[in-house]
Amino acid sequence: MRNAFGMALAAIMTICAFAARAEQTEYDPAKVSDSLKAIFQFGSTSTKQALNANTVTLITGTIGGTYVQFGADLASVLDDGNKIRVLPIVGRGSVQSVADILFLQGVDLGIVRADTLDYLERKGFAKDIKRQFTYVTKLYNEEMQVIAPKSVATLKDLEGKTVSVDLPNGGTFVTALTVFERLGIKTKFVYVEQRIAMEKLKAGEIDAVIVVGGKPYKSVSTFGNDGRFHLARVDYAKPLQSDYLPATLTAKDYPNLIKEGESVDTIAVPAVLAAYNWTPNTERYRKLALFVDAFFTKFPTLQNPPFHPKWKEVSLAAPLAGWNRLPVAQQWLDKHGVEPVTRQRFEAFLKQNPTAVSDTDKETLFRQFQAWDAEKARAQAERK
Repeated sequence: MRNAFGMALAAIMTICAFAARAEQTEYDPAKVSDSLKAIFQFGSTSTKQALNANTVTLITGTIGGTYVQFGADLASVLDDGNKIRVLPIVGRGSVQSVADILFLQGVDLGIVRADTLDYLERKGFAKDIKRQFTYVTKLYNEEMQVIAPKSVATLKDLEGKTVSVDLPNGGTFVTALTVFERLGIKTKFVYVEQRIAMEKLKAGEIDAVIVVGGKPYKSVSTFGNDGRFHLARVDYAKPLQSDYLPATLTAKDYPNLIKEGESVDTIAVPAVLAAYNWTPNTERYRKLALFVDAFFTKFPTLQNPPFHPKWKEVSLAAPLAGWNRLPVAQQWLDKHGVEPVTRQRFEAFLKQNPTAVSDTDKETLFRQFQAWDAEKARAQAERK
């Protein structure tokens, strides 16, 4: 009896020691396997309900884009056993994502471009659509990259030319059409998938390819330049200042298209983590609250490698003109004392420099200040 007891005790100690070693590792395949075995062997209606109750579905963007990488990053950091699972879905562009958030069953969140809702209302496709949306946070700024022959110095040189703006309903399509309309530049737009458009540009079949996405954008950074092409300048003209931000591209971003020590001015548009405006105390709102708590709590992890460098530009509390914050997101920020530091610094700057500025010009100046501040933070983080 005593011998049997001793053997049992030794076995228990061995199991405990193994468990302790497993806890010290970052990844324990056995735990994952056991949990999946339990689902397959003992899964029931309650299992199905539990899995769906804690899974948040996120519509991202097209393959190769920054949105897809952001979705993968969120899933990697936030997935936490049975507490929450983030399920990213490859999307078909910003306009399609807006429709998916509104109508596709089970989609809880989506990454869209800030100018998309205005575009839909301006074209008469939707009415009061902003009231149906909220935002969790402004993400990062997406730069406009114009790949063209060196004879094209600025966007204005594309007057009457053939320009590819990616497939219809995508974010590049929306931003490009809006920018060209505001600047009064008339071109022939063609809607070609970016990889194919790059080859058509090299063959001389089109005059430029426009890509709007967070730098460094894969299809731009991998463009095989034979010396004939570069990135054309996009001036921060007055008609663009209400919705867009100034930005700069450097040789560090695109050594294949910009010479060492040189830079190219362009514009940028914010990407937004958006959600349908669900009523509080509903099941869908509860899932958003679950996501917000996990995302905001673990946000600092996303700003470090190996995650996308654009996370360094994200400020959770940054305001977004014309959008309403998801109430539970604002409540989390208030509870944890997270304030839009950039805005506070900007107001302090204005007090120290009391030049007469109208409210409209003040907002434009603030957006420029935000862009400068984000770029500065990104540069500092890269030097660490």
